[in-house]
Amino acid sequence: MPGIVKTVESISTTLGTVKVVPHSVLCVSEPDPLCYGNPGNDSNNPSWTNHNWLKSFFHFSFDEYNNPDNRNFGVLRVMNDDLVQPVRGFPNHGSKDAEICTYVVEGHLTHRDKMGNNETLASGAVKCVTAGQGITHSEYNDDVVNPLRCIQVWLAPRKLGLKPNYGSSPGNEAARKNKWHHIVSDINNQKAQTDITINSDANVFVAEIEEGNLVQLEVIDGRQAYLLCIDGRTSIFDQHDGRVCPRTGVRLQCHDAAEIVGPVMMKMAGPSHLLVVEMAHNPKSNGRRDLD
Repeated sequence: MPGIVKTVESISTTLGTVKVVPHSVLCVSEPDPLCYGNPGNDSNNPSWTNHNWLKSFFHFSFDEYNNPDNRNFGVLRVMNDDLVQPVRGFPNHGSKDAEICTYVVEGHLTHRDKMGNNETLASGAVKCVTAGQGITHSEYNDDVVNPLRCIQVWLAPRKLGLKPNYGSSPGNEAARKNKWHHIVSDINNQKAQTDITINSDANVFVAEIEEGNLVQLEVIDGRQAYLLCIDGRTSIFDQHDGRVCPRTGVRLQCHDAAEIVGPVMMKMAGPSHLLVVEMAHNPKSNGRRDLD
């Protein structure tokens, strides 16, 4: 089916373009907490795992990271892998004309906005904000002990000035165990069954692959995908005999990513926690030009 990453048992391998984005080339941001209205860090608090309140891996240009050769990949404009320490967060701030999806990896994320939404999401949950005409919102880790890790994904909407909206889903651990779980879909895709829909020709999938298992990834012709290794490690294998694909030798570790342009059909191994943003192919925005 067009626009779907899926698990299939037996199809032939055609490996298209796969470009690895190692975590060593990502921007690592550790801003001053006072700039965001947070209190200063308590150096005597053993729960702090980095020197600042927030540690982010920026996959694309964002905030202080400005790389003209790394603006977006198709409609994917932002992917930030955030580690937020206890009782810290992003205070009220405005967003506009973006589909903002957040996947909670571990800990708890509390979302509040001016539309009256106020909820705390646990690991495996996903939320999405249609910023559209403009929305004021905040995201916090209200836990006093445990850090929060979440993946922020910003997608370009198919039109500007949309009415702001909010949606969330608690996630489903069983649905993502050793298979792709479709968590976000295009509102115009009538065949998709997800709790969260967005105003963009894109889909988001997650999978937790146990060691010894393989999950198949297909990106069809005319589509592209950005694959993030959230945790663990994974290798991409040939469909037929289980060998690592000789044209790429693709192996991903935690925080690594890959830009994929279809047609691509391959199997991925565990143990790993993976996220895929799949979207329409745009030949004018094929990702990081500085890695060519």
